[in-house]
Amino acid sequence: MTLVNSLAKHLALAFAILILAASGAFAADGKTADDIAHFIAGMRPSADSPLAALTADAEWKRHEAFFNTSWKEFEDKNLSKVRAWSTENVKQSQATLYYMFSGPDILYADAFFPNAKTIIMSGLEPPGPIPQAGDINARAMSGQLGGIRASLGNLLKHGYFITSEMGSQLSRSRLYGTLPVIYLFLARSGKTIHDVSLIALDTEGKPHPQDEAGVKSYASGVKIVYAGSDGQERTLYYFRTDLSNKGVAASGYLKFCQEFGTGDSLVKSASYLLHNPGFSDVRDFLLKNSVAILQDDTGIPVKYLGDADWKLRPYGTYLHPIRQFWHADQPKLWELYRKEHPAPLDFSVGYHWGKPSNLLIAQKNNPAGTEVK
Repeated sequence: MTLVNSLAKHLALAFAILILAASGAFAADGKTADDIAHFIAGMRPSADSPLAALTADAEWKRHEAFFNTSWKEFEDKNLSKVRAWSTENVKQSQATLYYMFSGPDILYADAFFPNAKTIIMSGLEPPGPIPQAGDINARAMSGQLGGIRASLGNLLKHGYFITSEMGSQLSRSRLYGTLPVIYLFLARSGKTIHDVSLIALDTEGKPHPQDEAGVKSYASGVKIVYAGSDGQERTLYYFRTDLSNKGVAASGYLKFCQEFGTGDSLVKSASYLLHNPGFSDVRDFLLKNSVAILQDDTGIPVKYLGDADWKLRPYGTYLHPIRQFWHADQPKLWELYRKEHPAPLDFSVGYHWGKPSNLLIAQKNNPAGTEVK
């Protein structure tokens, strides 16, 4: 049985028990959210949690044992190598990380940029309601949520989400959206959730509680405050929003990002959208506000990273884009790889899963108004 199929089968067990409160919720205390995150990740919640008794169920125990094994396999084959590569090659980092076209992929944001204090992510998938512990019961543990398990499977096998599939998968059940996936990834990454709230941006980029009356929003999202093993609080924002020029003009999303100033940027498995003139506003924002950009070849084309403005460091092996993106081949990137002859990566990233992968660090020369952390 493949890792994906096995994860799909067993992850369904935990996700199926999280039925949302009928009234919905716009905020959650950290302890409850953290217990739920641990429970659905196959990790034991706190002893005084109402969920603790459910961990005695045989179904949950099988889930726990399987998930521990499967996650270790995923860590050993990929995430641990990503972290080691980042320690060696990402020598400086800013307080803010912009991760456009991310979906709920906090895993790779944290692996590549573990020191980021604020991570701003975005995608087309809704965050969904906040899961509630009060509706978890033993009878629901045998339920099936195929959309959730399918959406997780592709990331854990290939390292990226397929947006067209994920949007459909995450809307098929009462438990939907990116938030349960983010919960699971935070728990399995050793994070402790302190606070969760649903928010919405107005057209000027100002955040409001999602249930605030009179706010017209084209960017709904979630704010999660969490801490790692060092105890330092970090903040994750995830927004469902259209990143095309038309979309960001209406949503206020880039105005929200602008308030955080310069930062680092991560782009991977982004369907080559930043090659498209219809996404030039996001591309220009990243070029203006990034001290460093870490990307695979789906990110900003090298032709926009002029020698006078950026120092380019290629890693791994550049291959032609996969068939559906053949038009995005980059002669200038071929040139750079032929000139530099970088060593291969020992992990896969991007669409060439299982084949040689590429990464590029574009470091801005003499960035103004930045503070390296």
